[in-house]
Amino acid sequence: MSAGVDTVHMLPSIVADPAVTTALAADLTSAGFTVDRLDSLWGAEAAASLHRGSRVAALRALAARETTPLGTLATLFVLGLPVAGAEAVAAFPTAGLDAVIAAGLLRSEGEGDGNAADALVRPTVDLRPYAFVDDLGAGSWWIVSDLGELALGHAISEEHVLGIGGATTTLSGLQVPVPVERVLDLGTGCGIQAMHARRFADRVVATDISRRALDIARFNAQLNGIDGIDFRFGSLFEPVAGERFDRIVSNPPFVITPRREGVPSYEYRDGGMVGDALVETVLRGLSEHLEPGGTAQLLGNWEYHWGVDGLDRVRAWFADTDLDVWVIERERQDPTSYAETWIRDGGTKPGTAEYDALMGAWLDDFADRRVTGVGFGYVVVRRALPGGPSALRRFERVPETLGSNPAGLGATVARVLDAAAWLAAHDDAALAAAHLAVAGDVTEERYYWPGNDDPTVMTLVQGGGLGRRVDADTALAAFVGACDGDLSVAAIIGALAQITGVDEQALAADLLPAARDLVLDGMLLPTS
Repeated sequence: MSAGVDTVHMLPSIVADPAVTTALAADLTSAGFTVDRLDSLWGAEAAASLHRGSRVAALRALAARETTPLGTLATLFVLGLPVAGAEAVAAFPTAGLDAVIAAGLLRSEGEGDGNAADALVRPTVDLRPYAFVDDLGAGSWWIVSDLGELALGHAISEEHVLGIGGATTTLSGLQVPVPVERVLDLGTGCGIQAMHARRFADRVVATDISRRALDIARFNAQLNGIDGIDFRFGSLFEPVAGERFDRIVSNPPFVITPRREGVPSYEYRDGGMVGDALVETVLRGLSEHLEPGGTAQLLGNWEYHWGVDGLDRVRAWFADTDLDVWVIERERQDPTSYAETWIRDGGTKPGTAEYDALMGAWLDDFADRRVTGVGFGYVVVRRALPGGPSALRRFERVPETLGSNPAGLGATVARVLDAAAWLAAHDDAALAAAHLAVAGDVTEERYYWPGNDDPTVMTLVQGGGLGRRVDADTALAAFVGACDGDLSVAAIIGALAQITGVDEQALAADLLPAARDLVLDGMLLPTS
């Protein structure tokens, strides 16, 4: 595939030489190239401005400081600007400037006698620190990706390899933090998901249709001293035909792109299929590549068609499988908003002829295929153990607020899957005999009309997880309040029936389904 740029802007080859990556890591460490040190270098306001796409404030902050290796690295790899060769030499005392250039991270201009130290040195990639926290604790890495539109000064290449973004942190947080043997990262990109997966897996297989992405991912793993990742070239499940995994993670190239002449197809986001067919293909292929008990966590888009709900379409993709399925739609965009989002993402600016042409192509495609909207969200899947029932089929829309820790949903995913298995093993009689306790992050809100002693609205509020809010009537609020693990569900219902004078069987018919939902949501926890 042509990158669609001239030779000046051709993407360089990235060479992962272990000797160079080890030396480069030493230089980055010595310079203090960390998230915290960068924020201190130019301040919180400049950091926020940089995140919004402006580097002016950061440049002014750097200009007021003495040149240091940290400032040089920040100028090159975060701001995407050139530095004097002598400054670059000082920033790489261990690796050596020539070796970093040979690795494909920098290029020199106007060398004259061939000495890079006398030249102007420009970055060819983005390289920045990345900090995270998971169930194993805090960690930090350096991540190489391709330069963005701000640094390039023009639209990105179709072969662009994306770095850390919102989808990255969402999917890494969604990964189940349970140790397993083998994980598949389908469509690895810069390798960040494979690196996160390796923290909880003995081995990881990372695939991609982009050889450049695989080169960058391999470089990132080496730079951060991470082994045990097998990088494989190929489309979708082709590189792992006949293999099964304990976990599959994927941020697939799900962006819905018109398959029309003149519309660029970016490898990092466009799967080359019509509409949401790529997401459908990935989801339908999970069953034959998951070990019994294995799980998958993915991101994806799905279309709404005239008269057809988007979540109903996703539900149909799993109709003939025995998988546990939990789909959460986080957002829905109309066709115009969706097109605007992804055209701007490619670096084409509004108000240009190119932008208008792309908008027309996108809207024509949606109209021709009767698309009325596009949903975005998360897909969690588990293949049942032999003899185990398919217990979870949940397709829901969850409001934007994601509790107190949106980046750490993996533990919530694990708990929901465990709760689904527990509920499948407990019919109503077994549930009635069980003992439940209120989760520690659950509180209750009550609202009263002025002067009234009885509340008009009672809401159970989940502090973590998905931050759910469940409206409760008097019976449900009283039931939850009595769940402290001491009494069985049946005993609590019996006591409430006696106190309120309500028929016990009728009360049980109301409360048992509600209790099931609260257990699945994590607001009630089985204690036995």
